[in-house]
Amino acid sequence: MRVGVPKELKDHEYRVGMTPAGVRAMVEAGHEVLIETGAGAGSSFDDGEYAGVGATVVPSAEEAWAAEMIVKVKEPIASEYERMREGQVLFTYLHLAPLPELTEVLCRRRVTGIAYETITDKHGGLPLLTPMSEVAGRMAVLAGATYLQRAYGGRGILLSGVPGVLPADVLIIGGGIVGINATKIALGMGARVTVLETNAERMRYIDDVFHGTVNTLASNRSNLEAVLGFTDVVIGAVLIRGHAAPKVLTRDMLGLMRRGSVVVDVAVDQGGCFETTRPTTHSDPIYEVDGVIHYCVSNMPGAVPRTSTLALTNATLPYALALANKGVKEAVRQDPGLWEGVNTYAGHITCEAVADSQNRPYRPLDQLL
Repeated sequence: MRVGVPKELKDHEYRVGMTPAGVRAMVEAGHEVLIETGAGAGSSFDDGEYAGVGATVVPSAEEAWAAEMIVKVKEPIASEYERMREGQVLFTYLHLAPLPELTEVLCRRRVTGIAYETITDKHGGLPLLTPMSEVAGRMAVLAGATYLQRAYGGRGILLSGVPGVLPADVLIIGGGIVGINATKIALGMGARVTVLETNAERMRYIDDVFHGTVNTLASNRSNLEAVLGFTDVVIGAVLIRGHAAPKVLTRDMLGLMRRGSVVVDVAVDQGGCFETTRPTTHSDPIYEVDGVIHYCVSNMPGAVPRTSTLALTNATLPYALALANKGVKEAVRQDPGLWEGVNTYAGHITCEAVADSQNRPYRPLDQLL
C-alpha cells in the first residue's frame, strides 16, 4: 500500500503522523511511504532521517495526499478538503461531532475516515486518545498556572503559594485520563485540588491513588456551584466517546468565580464542556468572558511535538500496519476495537455518536462491508 504523511497545517501544529521508526516498519512490511518534505521538522525529524529508512520524500502536499492511506495527526482543514478522494483511507484524529462541514466532505468524497479517538481496546479504553490525553492533562495545569499571572489578566496567584501564603485552588471536572494527569501535575506544583466525577468507583480510585490528598465530589450542578467561588483554575476534562461534550460549566456560573480566574477546556476538540468555549490557537490562546480568562487551544499537545509525536505514534503504528497489511475491510473485521474507529465509510456516517450529535442519518458499518 502507498501511505502518505503530509505536513500538518493547523496553527502551530508541529506533530507528524509517523516517525522514522514507523516509516521503517512500514517499509519493511512492503509498503511505500510518501512523506512531505519538512513534515517532521517540527518534531525534530529531518527529511534525511526519513529517506534513510526508505521513505520517499516528496516536495508537495499534493504528492503526499496521492497515497491510498493518509496518516495524520489532526483533522483536515478547509484547504485540504480538495485533496481527499473516493476510497481513500484517512487515519487521524477527526473529532467529527462538532464539525458537520468536515463530516459532509468525508461523506461526499466517500472517504473512509478512521478516527484515533473512537478506537477502543479490549477493556473499552481509548488507546489512541490516551497518550494525547496524558499530555493535554499535564499541559492544562501549566496553562492555568501561566494565565493566572497578572501580566495575562489573571489574579496574580502562584499556584504553589509560598510559606505563609495559601496555594491556588484547582478544580478538575472529570476523573478520566486527562483529569488524573492534571491532578498529578497540580498536586506536584503544590496546589489544592478538587476533582468532580460522576462515577463513584472512579472517585474511590482517585482517593486511593493520591492517598487522600485530593478532594473528590460527585459531579452535579450544586457541587460545582459550591466550589467555583473559591476556585482559581478550572480544568474541563469531560469526555463521552464520539459525542459532543456536554456543557457542564454554563455562562451564568462564571459570575460565581472571581475576576482573573482561569478556565482551561481540554474538551474543546469535542465542542468544549464550557458553554463559553470557542476554539483558540497557540498564536492567540486566550480570551476573557465576564472577567474569567479562557484557554481553549484545540491542539494543546502540538506545543510539545517531540514528546507528543513519539507518544502518539507508539500507539498508532500497530493499527496503521494492520490497515496497510490487511486492507480496511479485513483489518476491521479482525479487530472490533478498530471497527469502532470507522466514522465514515462509502458516503455514510458509521459512528452513531457522530450521527446523533449532528442529527444526521447513521448507517451501521456491517451493512456496508
